[in-house]
Amino acid sequence: MKKTLFVLCLLSTTAAFAQRGASISNQPQSYQFFTQPAHAAYAPMSREQNVLAATSYTSAQGERRASDFAQAESVSLGAAARELRKQHAQLKKSRVVWVNQ
Repeated sequence: MKKTLFVLCLLSTTAAFAQRGASISNQPQSYQFFTQPAHAAYAPMSREQNVLAATSYTSAQGERRASDFAQAESVSLGAAARELRKQHAQLKKSRVVWVNQ
């Protein structure tokens, strides 16, 4: 039985490769790749080019201190834990508890 199955698989594989081989052409295939024109090119320091549509660009130098910006009040870890515990106590509890054993 095993020998018959092996011979059947061997013949099927041979037939499949024979069909595949008939469709292969010996003519070379040339592929045409479409390219996009490159926006950036190697050149010595040319003028800057704006690639965004009708927008203006503003730049400044220097840094601003962190104290110039409004700082949010930080909440202590204990206060955050108490608030979470309070929210957890207000949630609805399940009436039925399923235990899979």
